[in-house]
Amino acid sequence: MTVLAGLLALIGALLMVIAGIGLLRMPDFYTRMQAAAKAGTLGILLIVAATGLLLGNLSALLHALLVSLFFLLTTPLAAHLLGRAAYLSGIRPLVHEDDLAGQYHPKTHELRSVPHSAPPDRAEALPE
Repeated sequence: MTVLAGLLALIGALLMVIAGIGLLRMPDFYTRMQAAAKAGTLGILLIVAATGLLLGNLSALLHALLVSLFFLLTTPLAAHLLGRAAYLSGIRPLVHEDDLAGQYHPKTHELRSVPHSAPPDRAEALPE
């Protein structure tokens, strides 16, 4: 059990290092956020699992399960909200084609979808 816990902790720590490298190396905010959210979440889940296994009692395993559930529920939500706030504040992604450009109402920030196959005269125009 100790070897398995050590292996999980080592892999989790490596994933956390990869998340840190992703924060330094990725070109824009959105890819940095994705690297931190995905690799960081998996890394912390493995470290929490290793801690639960190493402590070995039912209480520690239950706490590890609750902490893992908390991270699995909050990290994607926080990443989504940060990405949306960044986009609405004017930080544009480094992509060839921005599918969201022109789809947000400038005052209410409501997202309107326009079918890509609709003829130009039938598509709803957003107010300026």
